[in-house]
Amino acid sequence: MESMSFTSKRIANYFFKGLLFVAPLALTVYIIYYIVQFLDNLLPVPVPGLGILIVFGLITFIGYLANIFITRPIFELVERWLFRIPLVNILYTSIKDLMSAFVGDKKKFNTPVIVKLSEHVSRLGFITQEDLSMIDEEDLVAVYLPHSYNFSGNCFLAPRENVRILKGANSTEVMKFIVSGGVSELSQPKK
Repeated sequence: MESMSFTSKRIANYFFKGLLFVAPLALTVYIIYYIVQFLDNLLPVPVPGLGILIVFGLITFIGYLANIFITRPIFELVERWLFRIPLVNILYTSIKDLMSAFVGDKKKFNTPVIVKLSEHVSRLGFITQEDLSMIDEEDLVAVYLPHSYNFSGNCFLAPRENVRILKGANSTEVMKFIVSGGVSELSQPKK
C-alpha cells in the first residue's frame, strides 16, 4: 500500500512538471497563432501567410514614405488633420505615444525604479517623465507602475525623493518580474 502511495505521488509530480512545461508553451503558441491569423486575415488573400507578408510590406513601405524628404510633409499634414478632430485626437495621440514608448525615438520604460509608497511598502516601475515643470510640479516625476499578470498599469506622480533608479538593472527583466507577480528571477545588477 505504501509503494502505491509513493507511485501515485511520483506520477502526480511528473504530471505537474509536465503541466508546468506544456501550459506556458501551449498558451504562447496559441497567442502567436491567433495574432498571425488575425494579421493574415486583414487582407482576404487565398494563400495562407501571404496576407501577413503583404501587411508587413505595406507597413514597411509606409514607414519608408514617412521618412522620405518629399513625402514627409504629406504625413505631417494628415497628422495635423487628425489632431483637429476632437475624439480622434485623444485616441490617436494616446496610441501613438504608447507605441513610441516601445519603438521609435522616444522610448520609455528603460529606466527601472523603485518607488517608496509608505514606510514599509515599495513598488517597481519605470520613469516615463522626468520633467513635470509644465504643470508646475518640479519636485515630481511620472512613474508607470505595471500590474502583475496583466498588460495594464497606473501612472503615478511621485516625489523625487521617493523614487530611486535601479542602477544596472535590466529594464526587460524588471518588467518580466513585475508582470509575473515577482515570480520571475532578477539577475544581479551590474556594478
